[in-house]
Amino acid sequence: MSDDARETRQERAPIWLRWLLIAIGIFSLGLGMLGVVLPGLPTTPFVLLAGACFVRASPTLHSWLLQTTWAGPMLKDWSDHRSLPRRTKRLALATMATTISISLWILHDNLHLQIVVLIAALIGAWVVWRIPTRETSESNQIKQK
Repeated sequence: MSDDARETRQERAPIWLRWLLIAIGIFSLGLGMLGVVLPGLPTTPFVLLAGACFVRASPTLHSWLLQTTWAGPMLKDWSDHRSLPRRTKRLALATMATTISISLWILHDNLHLQIVVLIAALIGAWVVWRIPTRETSESNQIKQK
């Protein structure tokens, strides 16, 4: 393999930038994993951010993420369509609203924490809302045929 062929976009980036992107990707992936169990914290945008960081900084980490059963399909779907199916978006927002409501009810005697949870929830909902929407996913179209 020639030197030119080995020189990729990742190798041309300064080393400090690659390390920064890897750190942001790992942090984002951690937030995405927390989003599975924490109310109001969306999973999908953080996993997508991790994928974007890894594709620019580490082909090895990006390949690993694509091979996982929990993040790979999400990243491949995003790569193919650059949007979320309407059903997925509605489910995400409804789940967030439900868990946030429960959290606010549990924290009924702590106004400051309620405000923090509500602000985090609004930011999370805004992030999910801004992701482009498509009418149906390809897998649903295949199932319907």
